[in-house]
Amino acid sequence: MSQTSTKARLAMIQAFANFMDSGSQSATVTFYEGVQPASPAIAADSNSALVTLTFPEPCIKETTATYVEFHPADTGTVIKSGTATWARIYNGAGEAAADLTVGTDISLANTNLALGGTLSVTSIKLRP
Repeated sequence: MSQTSTKARLAMIQAFANFMDSGSQSATVTFYEGVQPASPAIAADSNSALVTLTFPEPCIKETTATYVEFHPADTGTVIKSGTATWARIYNGAGEAAADLTVGTDISLANTNLALGGTLSVTSIKLRP
């Protein structure tokens, strides 16, 4: 669907927000090194995980006709040194919701993450 009405986009965005807060845990975003899978349906290699950040509940700060904005995530401790190349957002049930390419979809001040270092994300906006 390349063109949808504002009302339809708002409905999709609200459904996405509800999906993100489903489950017993908080939504998270995990940054990975290496090759990004072709889609969120393909499991991520847990050995490539560098750091996981947790969103507050509810995780959605604002919904508009064009995007969903997440609340800032907590600060996470890097569990493996490496270069962050992509990230996956998971809902509160641990289900993959979206993949983001670092440098294209999401920007980091420094993509080279050092073991024991920290990372935080102040803003994520997803556009349907």
